[in-house]
Amino acid sequence: MPERDEIVVGRITGAHGIKGWVKVFSYTDPLEGILQYQPWTLVRDGQRRQVEVAGGNRSGRALVAGLTEVEDRNQAEKLAGWEIRVDRSQLPALESGELYWHQLEGLAVYNLAGERLGRIDSLIETGAHDVLLVVADEESIDERERMIPFVDKEVIATVDLDGGRVTVNWEADY
Repeated sequence: MPERDEIVVGRITGAHGIKGWVKVFSYTDPLEGILQYQPWTLVRDGQRRQVEVAGGNRSGRALVAGLTEVEDRNQAEKLAGWEIRVDRSQLPALESGELYWHQLEGLAVYNLAGERLGRIDSLIETGAHDVLLVVADEESIDERERMIPFVDKEVIATVDLDGGRVTVNWEADY
């Protein structure tokens, strides 16, 4: 779980070139959006490190970034696997009816029959639509893990952030 009031926006996957740049897997949309946040808090195994982004760009289907205080490939290689977090206050305001994925994580999921299917563990982007990964919890009707498409009005009946609940048009035996 992210510490403080931070959100995970990506991770460093490796080194790029010899001048200390890193490869970045971005969770933002668009991918390049991650480069606008300052500073990044890097986290791995309980360790924390704050860095500034000195520059970055798209390289094929990936992103690369130059970070302050990272001057060579050896330093960049040591950052592989670190999560990139930013303060939630940096996130842009949303239009009415829009949600950030992190707002859904942990919410209880009920179907129209009132059966608790579990809680949202994470979301997956598939290209066609996003998918909720719903895992069983102590109040679930069974121990199943479910992948439920996030299709507004068709599958997702309601999202109640204040009530901590998502209601879905999804039978327990799907």
